[in-house]
Amino acid sequence: MGLRETIATARGQAPADLVLRNANLVNVFSEEIYRTDVAIQGHSVVGLGEYRGLRNIDLKGKFVMPGLIDGHVHVESSMLPIPEYAKAVVPLGTTTVIIDPHEIANVLGVEGIKLMLASSKKTPLGVFVVLPSCVPASPFETTGATLEAYDLNVLLEKRRVLGMGEIMNYPGVLNADTNILDKIKLVEIGRLVVDGHAPGLSGKDLCAYIAAGVISDHESVTAQEALEKVRHGMWLMVREGSTEKNLKALLPVIVERNPRRCMLVTDDRHPGDILREGDMDHLVRCAIAEGLNPIKAIQMATIKPAEYFHFRDIGAVAPGYIADIIVVDNLQDFNVEMVIKRGKIIAEKGQPLFEIESMDFSPAMKTMRVKPITVERFRIPGKEGKVRVIGLVPQQVTSRLLWEEATVRDGHIEADPERDILKVAVVERHHATGNVGVALVKGFGLKDGAFASSVAHDAHNIVVVGANDADMLAAANKVIAMQGGLAVCKDGRVLETLPLSIAGLMSPLSIQRVADKLDHLERIIADLGGTANHPFMYSAFLALSVIPELKVTDKGLVDVNRFCFVPMQD
Repeated sequence: MGLRETIATARGQAPADLVLRNANLVNVFSEEIYRTDVAIQGHSVVGLGEYRGLRNIDLKGKFVMPGLIDGHVHVESSMLPIPEYAKAVVPLGTTTVIIDPHEIANVLGVEGIKLMLASSKKTPLGVFVVLPSCVPASPFETTGATLEAYDLNVLLEKRRVLGMGEIMNYPGVLNADTNILDKIKLVEIGRLVVDGHAPGLSGKDLCAYIAAGVISDHESVTAQEALEKVRHGMWLMVREGSTEKNLKALLPVIVERNPRRCMLVTDDRHPGDILREGDMDHLVRCAIAEGLNPIKAIQMATIKPAEYFHFRDIGAVAPGYIADIIVVDNLQDFNVEMVIKRGKIIAEKGQPLFEIESMDFSPAMKTMRVKPITVERFRIPGKEGKVRVIGLVPQQVTSRLLWEEATVRDGHIEADPERDILKVAVVERHHATGNVGVALVKGFGLKDGAFASSVAHDAHNIVVVGANDADMLAAANKVIAMQGGLAVCKDGRVLETLPLSIAGLMSPLSIQRVADKLDHLERIIADLGGTANHPFMYSAFLALSVIPELKVTDKGLVDVNRFCFVPMQD
């Protein structure tokens, strides 16, 4: 449709393609709700007021607002490729996502990023990318690829690239590491965004991090930390994922200070949580339930991320904006009844009205290259006395450095399930180096058996948690045999699996089947004494060597605060 026709329709001289009548519009610009019609022509909104349309839908006072935007998500954490992920989240009102594909990039490099972009082309979900800045996340791990600034430069020509993904290696920024600074400068030339990742960073070090060009952060866990970052001009990404739940703690800053630069993000969402709770709609619902003004909550999932990423045509329902629109029954339950994408109704009552062509993921298959391991690789030589132990922090991806008395037999440090002290091992799986890092962890509660996964942020080596070495070996070998996935073992017997054949991260199964298998795995772990909610997600972060305090990689035990390897015993 030409511009003349658009103007005529906007002036009411010609009927619109679609008119949403009697809508209660949530206006994210004027921060008010009022009754109006919404006229849509082609893929855009052309008018607010009284309009006639070729098709008219009487909403009878239901609430109309922009489609929800997730400003920071790792789709791989859902264990679904983008087509299946889109089927799950679009009917829930998420119409645009900005992904940081550093999970698959750590396995497949640039080709992994291209695969994610290609797989999204035929979905109704708007998928944009920030380039992975930390592949690897730190020098303390072995990954499937290494991406320097010149590797990423070839992707800048793609229209859907919006900036540089989370700069996790903040010590590298503070120490003026050339490789990290080159990546920041790469996107600053085009005035693109630079996402941050700086848990606990404060004072002059925070100032230096921001001055280097980093403008957002999603790792704040306390109101004080969030307020300092907001005061320094950062965009605050308020995260509410499956294991990382920060909304309640940070909301006082938003309610009391009303900062301009705040948005809601999911970061990592479990497939079962998407089915049971929702996606971005769940975050908006939670924020409203915690006392945030509904319009503010909706702004944080629409116009705020749109402004941060420099979108000029999404994030609002107004003339000239793309008609990415959702219809909600009320602002407390926030049930999404209709989803419109680019002027077309694509979901109703939580069900997709679209089909997506199948995608060839064979380039991401058979990525496991592991040197054969024996049970001896899980043994830890040691002596009696204090030993470093990784302590889980409930509902966070951070960990604590604990000192516990070692349980020693025949010159080896053993797991002690009665004291909730288990072994955790990280097995290198990209280059068959034979690296195996072993440590102790507290907080899983497992009394017997072991579980393993090829999802281990961010290098995605195989992480194994267990009460005994034999079951740890059995679980790891099952993951290797499946070419990626999750497994639980007891007495050397495999009890349940979830194959993740796409890069060892994602499954070609439907979200319902993935969620069902994952729920079954978690129930088995609970039957073995496990107490951690979403144990596989917690285990995945045990190897992330850029989040305090103590982590383990295929190369050894890492004190993240000191940013160095440390022994288990001093």
